[in-house]
Amino acid sequence: MKLVSSIALAAAIMVGTATTATADGHAEASAEAPIPGPEQDPYIWLEEARSDEALAWVDAENTRTLGVLEADPRFETLKGEALAIFDSEDRIPFVSFRPDGLYNFWQDKDNPKGLVRRTTLESYKTDDPEWETVLDVDALAAADGMEWVYKGSSCLPTAMNRCMIALSDGGEDATIMREFDMATGEFIDGGFELPEKSQGGVSWLDEDTLLVGRDFGNGTVTDSDYPFTTRLWKRGTDLADAPELFRGASTDVSAGAYLMRDSDDVIHARLGYRSLSFHEREWAVEKDGEWLVLDLPKKASPYGIVDGHVLFSTDVDWEVDGQTFPADSLVAADLEEWKADPNGATKTLVWAPQQRQTKRGGAITAGGLYVGLLDDVVGKVLRFNFADGAWVNEEVDLPGNSTVGIAASSDDSEQIMYTVTSFLEPTTLYYADSNEAPEVLKTSPARFDATGLDVEQHEAISADGTAIPYFIVKPEGMEMDGSTAVLMSGYGGFQVPRLPGYMGSTGKLWLERGGAYVLANLRGGGEFGPGWHQTAIRENKQRTWDDFIAVAEDLTTRGYTSPSHLGIQGGSQGGLLVGTAITQRPELFGAAIVQIPLFDMLRFHLIGRGASWIGEYGDPRIPEQRAWIDGYSPYQMIQEGVDYPTPFLWASTADDRTHPAHARKGAARFKEQGHDYYYFEDTVGGHSGGVDNEQRAKIQALQYVYLMQQLMDE
Repeated sequence: MKLVSSIALAAAIMVGTATTATADGHAEASAEAPIPGPEQDPYIWLEEARSDEALAWVDAENTRTLGVLEADPRFETLKGEALAIFDSEDRIPFVSFRPDGLYNFWQDKDNPKGLVRRTTLESYKTDDPEWETVLDVDALAAADGMEWVYKGSSCLPTAMNRCMIALSDGGEDATIMREFDMATGEFIDGGFELPEKSQGGVSWLDEDTLLVGRDFGNGTVTDSDYPFTTRLWKRGTDLADAPELFRGASTDVSAGAYLMRDSDDVIHARLGYRSLSFHEREWAVEKDGEWLVLDLPKKASPYGIVDGHVLFSTDVDWEVDGQTFPADSLVAADLEEWKADPNGATKTLVWAPQQRQTKRGGAITAGGLYVGLLDDVVGKVLRFNFADGAWVNEEVDLPGNSTVGIAASSDDSEQIMYTVTSFLEPTTLYYADSNEAPEVLKTSPARFDATGLDVEQHEAISADGTAIPYFIVKPEGMEMDGSTAVLMSGYGGFQVPRLPGYMGSTGKLWLERGGAYVLANLRGGGEFGPGWHQTAIRENKQRTWDDFIAVAEDLTTRGYTSPSHLGIQGGSQGGLLVGTAITQRPELFGAAIVQIPLFDMLRFHLIGRGASWIGEYGDPRIPEQRAWIDGYSPYQMIQEGVDYPTPFLWASTADDRTHPAHARKGAARFKEQGHDYYYFEDTVGGHSGGVDNEQRAKIQALQYVYLMQQLMDE
C-alpha cells in the first residue's frame, strides 16, 4: 500500500468524559455543560433514523415537497437533461491501473447499480474500448435481494487477483466485505467474509492473512463509532480468535494498523495510528515486536516510500535535529537508516511551499513521486526524484490556468494519468509513460452551451479584513443592476479545497437558463494550505461564516445580483455553512439549499458520527467551547418573526455519517416557528446523495426547480 494515495483516516475525537481544553488543544476533565435533552428539544425523536414515527414524518414531508416541485412543468425537462448527462455513453470512463488491465466502475440506465469492468490499455486508447464485466452489482443485488451499493475493493499485491469487495446496504458508510476472484469474476466459496455491517477495512499481509479493523464487539469501537483495534486474521480460522495486532483507545476517533510497502510491494514496516482528533494523529512503527511511537508532530504523517527514502508530510512547522521544516512540507529519511532507528534517522527537506501554494494529492509510481500542487488556486503537478544525493523536481507539462489532478497511476511502471478541467472547458484526460510528455487520451464532450459565458475572479473583504477570493461564472456583458439569479456555493472546512471544475449539469440546468454561479474559497478549506484551514476552526469557526457573508455582500455591492436573486447551496459542512448564513444574515439571500447538513451543533456529537468532528468545531459539553458553538448553531438560531429565505433542506435516510436528523430537525424547527420551507429525504443514497443516476437526476431537478421558483420567477 502506498500511503500517499491509500490511507483514509477517520475523523476526530469524542472524549469519553466531560473535558476542557488546555493550551495545546488537548483536554482535561471539568464540569460538563448541559446538552439539550427532550425537555429542551421536542424533536430528538427525529434522531431515530428509521423509527416508524420518524419515517411517517418523512413521508408526509416528502409528499408535500414533491407535490410542489415535481408539479412544476420544468421538473421533467430538468430531470431528463440531468439524466442524459449522467447516463451518457460518451463520458470519460476513468480507470485504475492493475496488473491484469485497466479497471472502471460504470453506471448507466441499463446498469444503475453499476459494473466493475476491465479493458486493456490498447483498447482504452480507442474511441470505443472493449470492456469485460468482472462484477455486475445489479445482478448481485437482485440475487441477494439487497440494495447493494459498490464501495470499492482491497486487493492482494502484487497480482491484485484476490480482492475484498465492500458492499453497502443503500449507500451508508458501513459495509460488508467478501473475498472475490478477479480472474473468474466469482466470490470465493469459503473465502474471507465479513458479513456484519461495520466501519473499518482490511489490508492484505499475504494470500492467507488479512489485517482487519472492524467492530469486533465487546467495546472495540470508539466513541465516534470507528474501530480502534486491528487483528491479524489467518485463512481458515475464526475471526473471533484472531490475535490483536494493534490497539488504540475508545477516546480516539479511530485507530488501526497498515503495511508500508514500496513500489515493488515489498513490506518495509507495519504502521499503527491513533487519530487523537480529526486533525491530529499519533503514529507508531512495529520494531522488535513492540510498537514504537514515532517522534512526529501530531499533524504530520508518513507519506510513502520513494527512491529508497521514507517520506513524511507535515501540516505544522516541524522542529527536529536543529532544523525547522515549514508547514505543508515533504520531509525524507533514508529508508534503511529509518528502519534501524525510526526516531533518530536524519531528516532532509524534499519540498516546501511558496506563498499561496499547497500540496493536493499525490501518487507513487515505480520510478518517482508525483505531487499535485495548488498555486494561487491554479493546478500543477510536480515530479520528484532523488538523484546525485539530492531531491529534484520538475513540473509536468500540462495546460495552465486549470484545475489539474492525478487520475490514476501504476505501482509497477511509470504510467500515469492526469485530469485537466475548468468551469467552462470539459475535462480532458492525459496519459504519460516515464518522462515522456503527457498526451491527450480522452476528452469529455461539452454538456452545455458555454457561448457568451466568462469567468472572473474577485476578492471580498471579510469581517477581520482578510481578502477572500471567489470565482463568478456569468454571462458576458451582463447588466450590473442586481437582476441576475446567482447560485453561490462554498465549503470552508476540514482543509478541503473547492476548485474550478467543469460544470456539467449545473451548466445545462442553470447557466443555460441565464443564471450565474459563484464559488467562494473560504477559510477553513484547503485552497492555500494548512494555515488557511487552521485559522478558521474551533474558537475561530465564525471566520468561515463571516467569509461567506462577505462574498455575498460583495456580489450585491458590485451589482452582480441582489438579495432576492441570490441563492446559496452547500452540503455536509457546506450545509452548516448555508444554515449559519441564513440564520445570521437572512436579509442577504433569496434561496438556500441545505443538503445533508450539520445543523444542530449542540447535539452534533451525539448524532451519527458527529463526535469525530469535535476537532473542527469544539465540544459542546465543555462550557468554554459550548460558547463558541452556541453563537452560530443554526438549529437553535431559528426564531419566530424573522424573514428567512424559504430554505430547501434535504437528506438521506441511509446517511450514517452526518445523519438525516440534522436536516429533519431544521425543517421541524422552521415549521414550529411559522416559516415556509421545503424538506425532502431520499430513502437511500448515503452521505453523497443518490446511489444511481436516476436518483441523482431527480435530486438535481428538484433543486433547480426550487432555485428557479425562488430566484427567477416573478
